[in-house]
Amino acid sequence: RCCCGRLIGEHPGVEFSWPVYQAGSQSDGGEWSVQKHTRMNPTDAFGTINFQDGDHTYHAKYIRLSYDSNLDQLLHLMVKEWQIELPKLVISVHGGIQNFKLPSKVKQVFSKGLVKAAESTGAWIITEGINSGVSRHVGDALKGRASPHLRKICAIGIPPWGIIENQRDLIGKDVVCLYQTLGNPLSKLSTLNSMHSHFLMADDGTVGKYGNEMVLRRNLEKYISFQKIHTRMSQGVPIVGLVVEGGPSVILMVWEYVRASPAVPVVVYEGTGRAADILAFTHKHTGDTGDLCPQVKEEILMMIQNIFRLEQKQSSHLFHVLMECMKHRESITVFDAESEDEQDIDLAILTALLKGTNMSASDQLDLALAWNQLDIAKKHILVYGQHWKVGALEQAMLNALVMDRVDFVKLLIEHGVNMHRFLTISHLEELYNTKQGPSNLLLYHLVRDVKQNSLSLDYKISLIDIGLVIEYLLGEAYRSSYTRKNFRILYNDLYRKHKVASSKSPVTKKSQNATPENSSGCHHGFAFPKYKKKSKEDINYTENYESTGFIYPYNDLLVWAVLMKRQKMAMFFWQHGEEAMVKAVVACKLYRAMAHEAKQSNMVDDTSEELKKYSKEFGQLALDVLDKAFKQNEQMAMKLLTYELKNWSNSTCLKLAVSVGLRPFVSHTCTQMLLTDMWMGRLKMRKNSWFKVIMSILLPPTILMLEFKSKAEMSHVPQSQDFHQLWYHGEQSPVSSKETLVSLPLFLFKCCFLLKKGYDVEKGVQKSDESQVDGAQGNLPGTRKIYEFYNAPIVKFWFHTISYLAFLMLFTYTVLVKMEPRPSVQEWLVIFYIFTTAIEKVREVFISEPGKFRQKVKVWIYEYWNFTDSVAILLFMIGFGLRWSNPPVQTAGRLLYCLDIIFWYTRLLDLFAVNQHAGPYLTMIGKMVRNMFYIVVMMAIVLLSFGVSRKAILSPEEPPSWTLARDIVFQPYWMMFGEVYAGEIDVCETNEDCPPGSFLTPFLQAVYLFVQYIIMVNLLIAFFNNVYFDLKSISNKLWKYNRYRYIMTYHEKPWLPPPFILLSHIGLLINRIFHHQPPNELDQEEGDVGLKLYLSDEELKKLHDFEEQCVEDYFHEKNENRSSSGSERIRLTTERVEEMFQQFKEVHEKVFYIKESLLSLDSQLGHLQDLSALTVDILKVLSAVD
Repeated sequence: RCCCGRLIGEHPGVEFSWPVYQAGSQSDGGEWSVQKHTRMNPTDAFGTINFQDGDHTYHAKYIRLSYDSNLDQLLHLMVKEWQIELPKLVISVHGGIQNFKLPSKVKQVFSKGLVKAAESTGAWIITEGINSGVSRHVGDALKGRASPHLRKICAIGIPPWGIIENQRDLIGKDVVCLYQTLGNPLSKLSTLNSMHSHFLMADDGTVGKYGNEMVLRRNLEKYISFQKIHTRMSQGVPIVGLVVEGGPSVILMVWEYVRASPAVPVVVYEGTGRAADILAFTHKHTGDTGDLCPQVKEEILMMIQNIFRLEQKQSSHLFHVLMECMKHRESITVFDAESEDEQDIDLAILTALLKGTNMSASDQLDLALAWNQLDIAKKHILVYGQHWKVGALEQAMLNALVMDRVDFVKLLIEHGVNMHRFLTISHLEELYNTKQGPSNLLLYHLVRDVKQNSLSLDYKISLIDIGLVIEYLLGEAYRSSYTRKNFRILYNDLYRKHKVASSKSPVTKKSQNATPENSSGCHHGFAFPKYKKKSKEDINYTENYESTGFIYPYNDLLVWAVLMKRQKMAMFFWQHGEEAMVKAVVACKLYRAMAHEAKQSNMVDDTSEELKKYSKEFGQLALDVLDKAFKQNEQMAMKLLTYELKNWSNSTCLKLAVSVGLRPFVSHTCTQMLLTDMWMGRLKMRKNSWFKVIMSILLPPTILMLEFKSKAEMSHVPQSQDFHQLWYHGEQSPVSSKETLVSLPLFLFKCCFLLKKGYDVEKGVQKSDESQVDGAQGNLPGTRKIYEFYNAPIVKFWFHTISYLAFLMLFTYTVLVKMEPRPSVQEWLVIFYIFTTAIEKVREVFISEPGKFRQKVKVWIYEYWNFTDSVAILLFMIGFGLRWSNPPVQTAGRLLYCLDIIFWYTRLLDLFAVNQHAGPYLTMIGKMVRNMFYIVVMMAIVLLSFGVSRKAILSPEEPPSWTLARDIVFQPYWMMFGEVYAGEIDVCETNEDCPPGSFLTPFLQAVYLFVQYIIMVNLLIAFFNNVYFDLKSISNKLWKYNRYRYIMTYHEKPWLPPPFILLSHIGLLINRIFHHQPPNELDQEEGDVGLKLYLSDEELKKLHDFEEQCVEDYFHEKNENRSSSGSERIRLTTERVEEMFQQFKEVHEKVFYIKESLLSLDSQLGHLQDLSALTVDILKVLSAVD
């Protein structure tokens, strides 16, 4: 047999290879060595192994390679070709090669802990890879815990090529080979373990020998340790050794590990036998100095001799190696599964890494963060007395956000990370541009869309880009703080300073304190004071940017998490900070808009559905918080709906919810109560409100007999800004007030009322509080009652409705009677009504959502009734211009009048939207009209196919004419409604000179009527039925949802209807001329100017505290419900039963051991009894002889 382990006959040309002989005397006199007597060739074995293991087929990549292969190429193969993700930890398992048995509890703890450590940290497990010894136990752990189809754990086996059974099955280049794991019991070779995912088969030319694989394994571990654990961190991949059982070579390997620089931590699993138990025993009895008492030393020597069957000299040498290991005992951790207070092995492995290395606290925190091990960070890193570098926790927070570690973000906040100080413009931009963690390509596409140009792959997204995306998703009327002028000035100023600083000196972490990375930023929580004719000191942000920060950083981080599609992180930031309800509504709106964009962009369907799911979750959260708040305090809950949100474009929660289309939220009892209060204004009516309002309109003196609400009862009802200042604060005189007057007479009697009330025009203060007391009790003066009556939306509705009905009667009369050359009185009234309505529509455009004029028009025209009104007004104006001409043209004008009145009659349908029963039907009609498009197109195709062929057959000699187009569709169209033109079905019956082929028309008509009249029409009816039943089930919610639009429409209308509305417009014009104020850019940027609740700082703080308490109560109640749910109880019961099962199993093993011991003892006692009987017999014989 050759020195390499092969038979001599297996070597071709043996006579020329003297060194391969095992003879003592060789030609060159040297010993056989791998370096001298072997040669390397390109590998001839690599590909994929299919393990036939029971019901499942496991796949594993493999390659045969030299034990001293190039490690750079090897790692490139593993990462690039095999697509293995670089590890965040390497667990190198060492132990016995031969099979050994582990106690059930020890094996269970080992299996569970090893898999948990690998899964939670993204670790590689490296073993021998053979189907015996410790590698087999590792395979059993992976088989019991991991899914057979999804190999999430990377287990790499590094066996020697020379000891593998069935080598010939593996030879081949890029092959897929079947491998049988059942080995030959008489063979000294070993089979591969099927649960390993990759194999590196180390070859040094020998057969049946171990040792060379350890060289490759140790070199590979060292090379991996130089790779970065994460692109954001400087630490290398940590290596840890795990000792389970093992022989003398394992102790030598531990010695190599602990004496290396830097040392490799080793975890010794006590209770597994042999080398592991010897190491554990020695470690426990060795002091900090590394000395042993003589008795223990002798005991360890005896253990070595008895366990390993070694001679005295070999035992002393191994003991010496063992004591060398104990000089580095801080790098060795002993894990005992039998200990009651012992932690799991996965925590022991990770703790050993932290304890066995000399890393700083920040480096240790980075490791725990990369592993996603919260318990390690809690117990061993973020502890009292730990020293931290400046900015270390902030950097850890940034890493946690980038890596999407929600639990670590929470832990860092609990340990004092100030989010106001942490969140800077630079940090926020870095978060938006990160490539780590969950990626969201949709954000990149959205930025490209809003910038309307192509972007490079390395384009850096700025906060201004994000602001444009937010405005695009939330609606063009929404103004993000990132796009406001002051933020742009601040952003550009910081960017220039950063550029100058970086050009003067190299940027380091210390020098960046003066750059945008640590400069404060702004967004929804940015400290923009409201522009209300304040001094310049209040609005000079660019000079004080260093002291200005993200006032509500959780708002900005919530928006970041939503845009980056990180739902768990978004949920976490939603729970923190103020304005929980509106944050949920905004997140719902963003997700819904993103889902729509994803669908439009033809992205994967799952993306759109996933975003819709997230949107529903936040929508449900908003509804749950509203419901919880409403149950605790109805008035405070209603205030939450309409108070001014300075951080969200000065909008209100209710308005944002309506823009989202959050029907359950808007139809909630709390919202509907608020809408009812807004609809009634200050009128206090319970029954027959419509009758009382109409009577008061027709008989104005009855207004004084109506009941009105007090100021306290109206404290939760939103008002316009100017009205709020005038009536509730009196900050300005009525003459100089920046009030939007709804009419000149109203303006005048406001002034009279204030003078009567005791208002000092010059000082702008009240002379007495008597009227305030009266107002608080609901006893209002007469003039105030008149104002409040006409300002109520319900009154405006009936006033405008009565006026509109009168207009329709006049318009009907005008179109029905003969049109005179000059307009009659009735026509002039109609003309004035429509022209004043046109002026009012123009005013509506200008007072609509803030922003550019184009945006105003776009938002306004998007409303269906605004569009139809525009068409009706335009059509009437054209007709009005034509009616002044001579009769032929005048007739065209009259025809336009006749067509135009259709639009005005259709406008009556909008009046039914107020009614709870009729309102939903309007929605159904609109839904049916919008959704029947495809069916109508199919019906048109059928109609044209029949109409063209029928006309062509019956009229073969028709000259070119436009009447052909009418004839094609005329009769086929009416046939859909049952008019079959029976007399014209067979034209040859009455006309002898019938066209050729006319006998085909009856057949074609029969087919057409069958398809069109029976199939298509019934399909359309079925479709309408489906829409009806779908909407009928949610009709109540639909009506409640649409109420908001209607109420807001009449809140914004002047109380005088057309044509008298012209007086209101004249009042506005006079007010603008005599009290003109230069437009302020920030006023335009402020955003929403609609109805809202204006609260003082103290009231706002109380409201936020109330909301936060509601959120806490909501989660407390939710957790209680979860813990008391059936599934949770079943889970807890299952865990307890499993625990009891393990305890019973241990008791059974102990009973079995005791039983065997008793049987052995009984056998020994029987043997002693026999001996004693024999002794007695011998004594008797001896005594007889004597």
